[in-house]
Amino acid sequence: MRHPAAPRPSSAFLTVDLEQPGRQVGFLRIPHSPHDDAWGVTQVPIAVIGNGTGPTVLIEGGNHGDEYEGPIAICELIRELDPARVQGRLILMPANNVHAVIAGQRTSPVDGLNYNRTFPGDPRGTITQQITAFVTDHLFPIADAFLSLHSGGSSLDIMPSAIIEPADDPALRARNIAAVQAFDAPLTVVISNLGDPRTATAAAVRAGLVTVGTEMAGSGTVSPEALAICRRGVRNVLGHLGVLPPEDASPRRGDGRILELPGSAAYVFATTDGIFEPFHAKGTEVRAGEPAGRIHCTWDPRRPPETVTYQADGLLYGRRQPGRVRPGNCCLVVASAYAAALT
Repeated sequence: MRHPAAPRPSSAFLTVDLEQPGRQVGFLRIPHSPHDDAWGVTQVPIAVIGNGTGPTVLIEGGNHGDEYEGPIAICELIRELDPARVQGRLILMPANNVHAVIAGQRTSPVDGLNYNRTFPGDPRGTITQQITAFVTDHLFPIADAFLSLHSGGSSLDIMPSAIIEPADDPALRARNIAAVQAFDAPLTVVISNLGDPRTATAAAVRAGLVTVGTEMAGSGTVSPEALAICRRGVRNVLGHLGVLPPEDASPRRGDGRILELPGSAAYVFATTDGIFEPFHAKGTEVRAGEPAGRIHCTWDPRRPPETVTYQADGLLYGRRQPGRVRPGNCCLVVASAYAAALT
């Protein structure tokens, strides 16, 4: 049994009652006083669908404002799901990084922060930090499971996949793997974000929640294929957890294979300023040391292009979307066979 710490003092408040059965749609409101609004609030949309007894599942989208499939799927659940089919409680948040969602960009235009690098947040910090603090202090402690629905955003095009967040506790790791495999995406990938502890999924694992992530295509567009995978996968996980009837889940399609991003070797970073030319399509099997692409400096034709190479064997999992790069930009991502034990 989890024993969460007392929540930190906060001025944020809800317009919905998390304990009331049925369907409610409202907002998490945080006092916000910019130049043009002396006593305004930032409004983060939140819905609660509760019925009977069962687990509480928190589902977020809009963690980054340029990732679209997850938020669409969550909004459809809010409007269309019959509360009578639910056993337990769903807390649905389709636009957590709300200012970024409205702007259609990865980070918040209000404070410049990446919501997914601010956990556990600060209830007396900037707007983004206050949102993550509320999730950390008030929602994680009452939840049993957490789904964080991502895509590649404007800068990456990623093969649609369900994501395992690493967990040190063997029992939680096994539950996470089972839930992610129940999502039944075309690929299942272990991603540690280079060990960064400030992400939503890392924070959820620390809180002891069964945790499922996704990467649903990207390129700053909506992929119909990835959206269909996301819609189906969310219901599959909810059926797996017992919140929806088993018949709401789809027949298993995947082969159970698990890949991982093997640390820093997974990434091909830009080494110079220029325009990136990739050599391979997503899904291509590649090898460490093989040329991955070239960076051209077209404004100085005297300079020959600079070749970058893969650092790991595996599947070309993601490619940068904009051609323009600067040193340190992520150009390519390779997913390798998962070497660790599954339990």
